Amino acid sequence: MGFPISNFRSHRALVLFFGLGLATLLASPANAANNWVNEAFAVKTHNFGTVGVASKTEFRFEIFNPLDQPIHLSKVRRSCGCTTPIIETPWIQPGETGSILARFNTDTFRGKKGATLTVVIDRPTYTEVRLRVDGYIRSDMVFHPGEVHFGTVDQGDTKSSQTKVLYAGRSDWQIRNIESNVDWLQPEVKLSKRGGGQIHYDIIVNILEHAPEGDFLNQLTLVTNDTRQPRVPLRVSGSVAPPIQIAPRNISIADIKVGDVISKRLVLKGKQSFQLQDIQCEGWEISFEPTEDPKNVHIVNAQFKAIAPQPRKQITVNVQTDDNQSQSGYATVLTTFAADE
Repeated sequence: MGFPISNFRSHRALVLFFGLGLATLLASPANAANNWVNEAFAVKTHNFGTVGVASKTEFRFEIFNPLDQPIHLSKVRRSCGCTTPIIETPWIQPGETGSILARFNTDTFRGKKGATLTVVIDRPTYTEVRLRVDGYIRSDMVFHPGEVHFGTVDQGDTKSSQTKVLYAGRSDWQIRNIESNVDWLQPEVKLSKRGGGQIHYDIIVNILEHAPEGDFLNQLTLVTNDTRQPRVPLRVSGSVAPPIQIAPRNISIADIKVGDVISKRLVLKGKQSFQLQDIQCEGWEISFEPTEDPKNVHIVNAQFKAIAPQPRKQITVNVQTDDNQSQSGYATVLTTFAADE
């Protein structure tokens, strides 16, 4: 018995209907929203690992805006009080990056903890994005203070800062080693107490002469003789100031075309008086009115001519000090380009 033509046509129409429905679903606004959300949130999960009580433990979720409209972060809901979410940039402009800081509350919680952070976005369209953090807070180990913080260090100088590790548990517990992820942070460990059910260590961190200029946030790893959780992170932060400081550190130039000239006011500050020699930046021709008298602070009206500008380039300022030493300072030129007419 043959297959009726009418049934074949109905079957083909049904397949075509479902095919069109699937294509419509894939091209729907909800699916498009998921696409840009996935591009905006490159990282959605983070594991803090094992941390000590009162250790400063944070993670920054970066959010990139791939749209042609601003993104507004309205609020963040949390599933557990063990983590405090902080919206650092409520409005994120097109092409820019913002962030949400997840702070693990190690001073008030113990044991295995985790939280789902639900980010509510209400502009340009409403959507919710779920982030996740997890970690284990040791109850037998306390950092005091919770991080090693250097404050501001002049580039080329050395400086030491420290914290204490207070342990209450096994009598044979020990810190075997401390690992640094950079060669310009040199940690030392010294046993200061063992007895009465307590073990104390002093953790001394030295910043060396060749530390690079700029803010830093690094992590040391304490390696202990624990069998289950031998590695514990310790946060180290601070800022290395160059001999010549430039304000603003980020020089924004918007809607630029090749050949355009933009005037920018720069403030240059040094530890000793100096004469300004030149200002250089790849892709730019920079001119300024030189000053004859050496001084600690120079205010310069610089003319930036676009030769082959790029979105992000470092600017270098070269100076000559009173004792004929050459020094440099650095800033960053951030550029957006004018649309083609």
